[in-house]
Amino acid sequence: MAIDDPFVPEVAYTSLPRVACDGASATHPALGHPRVYLQIDEKGFVDCGYCDKRFILKGGPADTGAEV
Repeated sequence: MAIDDPFVPEVAYTSLPRVACDGASATHPALGHPRVYLQIDEKGFVDCGYCDKRFILKGGPADTGAEV
């Protein structure tokens, strides 16, 4: 799969273990889903149940240093 493949879920790196996701993007801010709050657990990441966006805790076990 190519990096710009529209079916690859988005990945976001965060320094906080609690994040909010509303599915909006910079190109289409009105398109999204209800805002949900997610807690990153001991795996070091959490996936949004609506849009599959993955939030990875910086320095956590899932942080492989591949942040772009």
